[in-house]
Amino acid sequence: MAYVIAAIQIICGIALTVLILFHSAKGEGLGGIGGSASLFTGPSQAEAGLDKITWVIAGIFIFTSAIIGWKIIQF
Repeated sequence: MAYVIAAIQIICGIALTVLILFHSAKGEGLGGIGGSASLFTGPSQAEAGLDKITWVIAGIFIFTSAIIGWKIIQF
């Protein structure tokens, strides 16, 4: 069972790396100071879906890290 959790954590780590690299750059330059640069732009449907998937994978990664870190499952 411990090896399954470790495998899930490794897969989630690789998936998180790939998903974060797929995200678009959010740099707004000096227009970001007052928040005016993001008034007229919002995330597209693809970006919103990518955000949801990234948060789910990150949650699974954190959960498996807690299980291994708190020694709930011993190797």
